[in-house]
Amino acid sequence: MDRDLVTLLSGAAAGDRISEKDALRMFTTRNRDVWKIATAADEKREKIVGDAVTYVRNQNINVTNICINACGFCGFSKKLGDEGCYFHDETVIREKAALAKSRNVTEICTVSGLHPAFTAQSYIDVYRWITDAAPGVHLHASNPMEVAYAAKRSGIATKEVLTAMKGAGLASMCGTAAEILVDPVRTQICPQKIPTAEWVRIIREAHRLGIPTTATIMYGHCESDHDRVKHLAILREIQDETRGFTEFVPLSFIHMSTPIFRSGQARAGATGREDILMVAVARLFLDNFRNIQVSWVKEGIKMAQLGLLAGANDLGGTMFEESISKGAGATNTDYLDPKEMQRVAEDLGRTLCRRTTLYQRA
Repeated sequence: MDRDLVTLLSGAAAGDRISEKDALRMFTTRNRDVWKIATAADEKREKIVGDAVTYVRNQNINVTNICINACGFCGFSKKLGDEGCYFHDETVIREKAALAKSRNVTEICTVSGLHPAFTAQSYIDVYRWITDAAPGVHLHASNPMEVAYAAKRSGIATKEVLTAMKGAGLASMCGTAAEILVDPVRTQICPQKIPTAEWVRIIREAHRLGIPTTATIMYGHCESDHDRVKHLAILREIQDETRGFTEFVPLSFIHMSTPIFRSGQARAGATGREDILMVAVARLFLDNFRNIQVSWVKEGIKMAQLGLLAGANDLGGTMFEESISKGAGATNTDYLDPKEMQRVAEDLGRTLCRRTTLYQRA
């Protein structure tokens, strides 16, 4: 490893803010220097959050897979009349929320397709049904795309939608629909989704209204290392201003059943090297984030464990029900027993700790 990289990693591990140029250099690293970057990131993780590996006991409720959009990376969405399409009514949603409550979850997460009949009131109704059927459970729901869609369908401002959603029980919002926050890439993989500037604006609105959000990236398809850095830089800038992100969640592209892979526009997902570097570079670059999550749904439990050696401190949730990654071709996505999480954490010499959505001890 050359001396410049040694100096860079030493400073980053100690808390120095690194530049976009530095992050790009790390993303392009090959050979055993990858482990040096991971080690520096893990040292920084230890200084910031200690040795606990956290998780949340949660359940997903996907209301519908019917969607007006046709994102190239999505194998989940259906059109009206397609085989396998569904749209859960109030009774089913209440039953699922009550089941989640009976499982002692502390979080219910719901994000769905953009149903052609949805308005802002549709989301408000769903959130009220869930919070009524599962009182005391944190509702983690929606994302900037859904907020923009609800606002457009109802002819109101996105700030009004967010305020109404919060009034209906929304406690935190998903930072999904981000994919890659670089418009030429978005045009290629999700041309019907809101542009970067609108995603950023709605996230900032949510934070200012006291609605915390996660932050995500979906990588391993058509984007470049430079695009990844630009995405991280946007997140860091927002966090400097609002401090509203609870965590960063890298989402490795599941390629098998997606249109952009089948048409030859995207590659077959990220490699293991890229998965490790995404976690490590994020830990070193996102110096204003406490929590970095690894997605066992996207990467599998073994790669998730390696992510915990590269700067991550969180294993995400138990899930109980997962449809989006499964639709893209992922397997074994429905439930991860905390006993298996404990085995993974203890194998690293660390302790598993249950948390709430907002990273309080549960």
